[in-house]
Amino acid sequence: MPRTLIWKSIADALIADLAAGHYGPGDKLPTEAQLAARFDVNRHTVRRALSHLADAGLVLARRGAGVFVAETPTDYPLGKRVRFHQNLAASGREGEKRILSLITRAADSDEATALKLDQGALVHVCEGLLLADDKPIGLFRSVYPEARLPGLPRFLNADPSVTRALANCGVDDYTRTSTRLTAKSAKAVQARHLNIAEGAPVLRSVSISIDPQNIPVEFGTTWFAGDRVTLVLGDDQRN
Repeated sequence: MPRTLIWKSIADALIADLAAGHYGPGDKLPTEAQLAARFDVNRHTVRRALSHLADAGLVLARRGAGVFVAETPTDYPLGKRVRFHQNLAASGREGEKRILSLITRAADSDEATALKLDQGALVHVCEGLLLADDKPIGLFRSVYPEARLPGLPRFLNADPSVTRALANCGVDDYTRTSTRLTAKSAKAVQARHLNIAEGAPVLRSVSISIDPQNIPVEFGTTWFAGDRVTLVLGDDQRN
């Protein structure tokens, strides 16, 4: 009877670990050196086993970070009415929006154009992290007109829900009027926040939202981790 290849035995053992729940989606596996010591083999043999798991879509290697258990991407609908927490709840995930920075400054040219403001008009800029089940899936930057929404920072600091903050400022409804999607590579700071390798694929979404009078109220940019989110383009997402 032919002997089972050692790397195949290691791969089978790791697959059994995953099936038993010893490592969950997004968890980092032990290092090659640790696995080599566990199975009493060289690192090349371990690397061959890990390559087999990667080919099967079970793990994902991130350069400079290690090997991680593959995650099931979160479906994220993009429609006229996009509400973060409701979108995550519809996918069976618990969403969290974590604000990292909230400042008021002069608008740059792109922001002024998107929000139909005079060059140099003041805007509120909110930057933060989007999480699903406590794991980062995206970074966002939202820009709002200060003159129209003077009290917005106070409301966002108390509650990061954009829908409730805008409602407190007198904007009871808002819809996306445009969305542009572009594939990008993660920069160093983005990679650190998203816990991905620098240069890993991210999908950038740039959008403008308007109130019922067709006046822009938000210019938003989100960078989604490419392996954690499936953007679903469809009809109006009313939440």
